[in-house]
Amino acid sequence: MTTPDPRSSAVDLSVPRRFHIVGTGGPGMSAVAVLLARMGHTVSGSDLHESAGTATARRYGVDVHIGHAESNVDGVDWVVHSTAVPQTNIELVAARAAGTPVVHRAAALAAITARHRSVGVAGTHGKTTTSSLLTAMLRGAGRDPSFVIGAEVLGLGTGADLGSDGTLVVEADESDGTARSLVLESMLLTNVDIDHLDRFGTVERIEDEFVEIASRLGGTLVVCGDDPRAASVAQRCGPVRTITYGFGAGNDVTLSEPVTGTGGIAFAVASPDGKADVDLPLLGRHNALNCAGAMAMASVLGVPLGASAAAVATFAGVDRRFAARGTARGALLIDDYAHLPAEIDATLRAARTHPGLRGRLVAVFQPNRYHRIATMAGDYAGCFAAADEVFITDVYASGTERIEGVSGLLVVDAVRTSHGSVVWAQSRGELVEQVIRVLGPGDICVSMGCGDISGFPDELQDSA
Repeated sequence: MTTPDPRSSAVDLSVPRRFHIVGTGGPGMSAVAVLLARMGHTVSGSDLHESAGTATARRYGVDVHIGHAESNVDGVDWVVHSTAVPQTNIELVAARAAGTPVVHRAAALAAITARHRSVGVAGTHGKTTTSSLLTAMLRGAGRDPSFVIGAEVLGLGTGADLGSDGTLVVEADESDGTARSLVLESMLLTNVDIDHLDRFGTVERIEDEFVEIASRLGGTLVVCGDDPRAASVAQRCGPVRTITYGFGAGNDVTLSEPVTGTGGIAFAVASPDGKADVDLPLLGRHNALNCAGAMAMASVLGVPLGASAAAVATFAGVDRRFAARGTARGALLIDDYAHLPAEIDATLRAARTHPGLRGRLVAVFQPNRYHRIATMAGDYAGCFAAADEVFITDVYASGTERIEGVSGLLVVDAVRTSHGSVVWAQSRGELVEQVIRVLGPGDICVSMGCGDISGFPDELQDSA
């Protein structure tokens, strides 16, 4: 077991405690609540609305309140909140007034990771899917890992649970400093790309962040050698044991180009220890790469390539990652979390290979966070190339303050420089009306974003 790190000392899990989780409905907060409850602590939570996250938390014994109130934090030992919860929240204010410690989610996760042999899955893109694949591989090989993943793993019905073998797979999010707070033995780094410039300023500083995290590892760093900045992290992190994976022949673990079939993709993964053929029920070259990275880390943890390949043959996927959501006017509706240019490009390229696509590929995008769009709008110019029709709506704030002059129109203007069919639909009602008008049998409509666009397929079906 990893020696507890001083950074986790703010939260003491050595004896049963009473925790209150503010914003329990969020997937990341629900996961923390579930794991703390499963570790034997008494956990309550609150959120403004019922959601899948609150339902999952209740299923694991968390006492969830709908609505925030001072009484919710009476008698608790710790109050945990996320970055999205304002410091003026009535429960945070009441807890501080009572002298109750109030900590960020990162502190709670740090304490949890310190009590396990923890493996972080980090990177700008692909963390959730790769974490889920790694968990599936370990479980398929007869292991019983704990896991904390930022979305529901389909087939498991949760994004977190407590296992018995001492290993913890944790999605390590760099956006708010959580990744650097975790106590990790090993780490898988999928890639390093531009995002969260409000925090980091430059992509170079994002790379520096991962170098700092990797330099503290006592185990192994698994990195995508095909990604230049991830490879740079591996070169800069000192004497840490490093394993690379990718399509390139120079990697330690390599994979062949995936072949798309009716049920997903097929490819081969090879390492100095052997080779395995993989049938993965997901689409896209990026998912083959995610799977190879998870197989490389699973191998570090003692799972042979063949066992990992067998484990993912029935992988059910992750909520909001290329999730089929029914049909409207004969068109298949796909919901996806993609919100950065590279993710949108990968998602649409994967959709192009879908066996059900006989008509047009329709892309719907909800930009996210004003500061992200203010700094990155131009980067969206070429990422919709695989789509026949593109619809863009206004920015979903995600708790960020509005910036004068920043709207979805900035993304529209950027995409129009390279795409001939881009529609600006500022309101949600207008978006539904415009998209439903173009859909027909054989089309695929992929709606993307990390805001409330997740409800868009249901709205299309209601209007069809």
